[in-house]
Amino acid sequence: MRHYENLVIVKPTLTAEEIQANISAIEEVITSNGGEIAARDAMGMRKLAYPLGKNERGYFHVIYYSVAPSAINEIERRFRINEDLLRFVTIKYDTNREVTAWNQLVQKAQKKATQPAGEAKVEEVVIPAALEEADEDEE
Repeated sequence: MRHYENLVIVKPTLTAEEIQANISAIEEVITSNGGEIAARDAMGMRKLAYPLGKNERGYFHVIYYSVAPSAINEIERRFRINEDLLRFVTIKYDTNREVTAWNQLVQKAQKKATQPAGEAKVEEVVIPAALEEADEDEE
């Protein structure tokens, strides 16, 4: 079994329920062909770099999975048939270095999925001492 990543862009004209149904159908295609889904990353609605058809936005969803290489042709064929998908791309991770990167992406996606939606990641801002002193002098 090899490691793969699929980015799919779903039409923005669909309702939230229809988008989720499409994502579930995409994941079903992968699992029905012997794939094991490791992680998912719902990136949400985003503006496209250029219009696809009459669509300027799309719902982006990334799926990380392992499957036998022979199943990829069938998975991509089923993606092409789905009229609700604007685009998709399949990325294969082959070398040890690529597989390590895939594992890191999976961990990152799993961590993002477990983080509560309302909780924003706050990073500490370190202000150099020279700037703090300059602010005090101005007051």
